[in-house]
Amino acid sequence: VQLQASGGGLVQTGGSLRLSCAASKRTSSNNGMGWFRQAPGREREIVASINWRGGNTYYADSVKGRFTISRDNAKNTVYLQMNSLKPDDTAVYYCAQFRSSEAATTLRGVQYWGQGTLVTVSS
Repeated sequence: VQLQASGGGLVQTGGSLRLSCAASKRTSSNNGMGWFRQAPGREREIVASINWRGGNTYYADSVKGRFTISRDNAKNTVYLQMNSLKPDDTAVYYCAQFRSSEAATTLRGVQYWGQGTLVTVSS
């Protein structure tokens, strides 16, 4: 499985971006999917995750109410809508496919990683 992330870029504080992650194989529709991020000098952290049906989601406290994760299994694609962006959101964002069908949250649960897309929020 290959995961192709896109949609990153430079945005001002308060702006919005929508990240997309397209999977190369339909098998990803049976797996939970997630977005992680890694800022310079910091560990990679979970941002949001979604179970295989899309009915159960998880959000890190830092993004609750601002970010929305969704998926379209017919298109093998997962999305991350990011609103009210802050400079602290600046990071490389990675999409991930989990081993389980649930909305997992740990690095250990990741089966495949996407290549990462850079999000920069200017103040």
